[in-house]
Amino acid sequence: MVKVPEADFELLQGQEFLTEYQFHTKTARHYFCNICGIYPFHRKRISPEYFGVNVHCLEDVELTDIPIRATDGIGMP
Repeated sequence: MVKVPEADFELLQGQEFLTEYQFHTKTARHYFCNICGIYPFHRKRISPEYFGVNVHCLEDVELTDIPIRATDGIGMP
């Protein structure tokens, strides 16, 4: 996932195939393709002004140009 400001996010096609999933506080919004099940993007609870975008869903993205940050999920609040 890559953090993208809302102002820079544009969904070009496929909105009709998205299913939204929410849980707990229903603040975060997770989107899935209702055909293949892939998780293309989300809006996080702690930073709703950003989208987290699954870059593997994008065309012509050079993955080696994207910095990787390790995350310790068990240590997150």
